[in-house]
Amino acid sequence: MRILLLGSIAYDNIMVFEGRFREHILPDQIHMLNVAFLVPALRREFGGCAANIAYNLQMLGGEPLIMATVGEDADSYYKRLDGFGIARTHVREIASTYTAQAFITTDLDDNQITAFHPGAMGHSHLNHVAEAADVSLAIVSPDGREGMLQHARELHALKIPFVFDPGQGLPMFSGPELLDFVRMARYVAVNSYEGKMLEERTGESLAELAKRVEALIVTHGSDGSEIHTEGQRMEIPCVKADNIVDPTGCGDAFRAGLLYGIAKGMDWRATGQLASLMGALKIGARGGQNHQATRSEIEALYRRHFNAQLV
Repeated sequence: MRILLLGSIAYDNIMVFEGRFREHILPDQIHMLNVAFLVPALRREFGGCAANIAYNLQMLGGEPLIMATVGEDADSYYKRLDGFGIARTHVREIASTYTAQAFITTDLDDNQITAFHPGAMGHSHLNHVAEAADVSLAIVSPDGREGMLQHARELHALKIPFVFDPGQGLPMFSGPELLDFVRMARYVAVNSYEGKMLEERTGESLAELAKRVEALIVTHGSDGSEIHTEGQRMEIPCVKADNIVDPTGCGDAFRAGLLYGIAKGMDWRATGQLASLMGALKIGARGGQNHQATRSEIEALYRRHFNAQLV
């Protein structure tokens, strides 16, 4: 089953300041802030929700199909996708733009200063769902505002079931707009913070929102996740990671597990367990796409943790 991944492709530029911001930012001078930080450590990671999900789905043996927009600086990303055998048929390059990217500076106290440039992501509405053939399932993940709205409507019109995953894009939408997304979606996936914001914006509880969809999934980090379906609330424990390095991209790995489980017709407990396992695999490596595991290794881990066979 081909799974359409609507969302971002991005670069994450991560810098480490070998000092503490508080020692260089004077509270009484905030109104005229002018500081510079020497960052001897710099790395560039491949990121973006759609690409991260595709990376994990490919690892599981799924059929990811990315639909996203990139800038004129995307050559290195093209090579990466090609190297993993991930189709980029519907990755559109926007002239005179940069690929979306984050610039993250971290100090020795793990404080962060982040600047995000959306770049080509703001043109995601130029892509249309109908351009992708033989798609049976999709996800609308963080992307340009107009693109997210348009793609949800197009999926709904084409009767393609999809996961609504607002992520960090949730604040862009009003309560009525969010309710409209939920109305059109088959599934909703949020983390605990986004879940609270979704309740506040829509005026409905998660239990009420869950009645509008087949399943509503809420992740709680190390406290596991919960799945609301058919009037029931199912708790899924967190898989204990062998090594905790970096949570970046864990949510995308989790969503790849969800999509794979839905596509394969797995029951919700098994689907949640696979999603939890994929998040645990990811947290052991820096960035969103540096963890590695073969399909047979994932199957072995699934058997070890859940005493069951992975479909």
